[in-house]
Amino acid sequence: MELIIFLIIGALAGFAAGLFGVGGGTIIVPLLYIVFTQMGYSADTIMHLALGTSLATIIVTSISSLMAHNKKGAVLWPVFKNLTPGMAIGSFVGAGIAGWLSGVHLQLMVGLFLLWVALTMFTGSKKLIDANKVLPSTPKQLAAGAGIGVASAIFDIGGGSLTVPYLNRYGVVMQKAVGTSAACGLPIAIAGALGFMIFGMQQEVNVPNTIGFVHVYAFLGIGSMSFFTAKLGAKVAHMLSPQILKKCFAVLLFVVSCFFLYKGLL
Repeated sequence: MELIIFLIIGALAGFAAGLFGVGGGTIIVPLLYIVFTQMGYSADTIMHLALGTSLATIIVTSISSLMAHNKKGAVLWPVFKNLTPGMAIGSFVGAGIAGWLSGVHLQLMVGLFLLWVALTMFTGSKKLIDANKVLPSTPKQLAAGAGIGVASAIFDIGGGSLTVPYLNRYGVVMQKAVGTSAACGLPIAIAGALGFMIFGMQQEVNVPNTIGFVHVYAFLGIGSMSFFTAKLGAKVAHMLSPQILKKCFAVLLFVVSCFFLYKGLL
């Protein structure tokens, strides 16, 4: 039964990863939180396990999603190269910060952060993208990547919730912002997952079938299914208008933010 649940989560997360370029974390984390709670895991480690396991699965969804978007020519590889070093370092550091925080604090921080991103994207969805804007210099992109990496590990968003708005701000159309974000999710996920495993092992997490804060069975089940559905989500993304895609993205983030704020305030 647990494996079936993980496969279903993977199918949903993969589709979301391809559609929105978010790595699937916005779907995986709340669902894993519910599943791990029902499995009777310690309340102090549930949120950390959900975050760490989600980041590990984003490795798989990012590969699938970026391959699909790259076929459509939607990945801006020079931007990816500028953002990646900072993202990888920031993600590892962010994992360490997340491991230090309590589960309740993580829930509230994730909820507030996603609510802010959702409102920002939805209120800005009517604005036309200024094609005359250009991306900042390489050092500034590197610094932005570091900030996105830290936030991505703490909030487990695969970078999409920040990378997409960041690229939109500088005139990158939604489909290319999503495609580039999907590619950027890979270094974030690898560094972040390693961080959650290492810092989790240091805290000697007493949960079966885990490596640090990564649940092995959940990773295998979600990762195997999401690899295939991410391609479908990417295909659908190129069939929708940028404005519709942006609004749907904002609504998804809003729903997830409300869930974590509700749980954190209970």
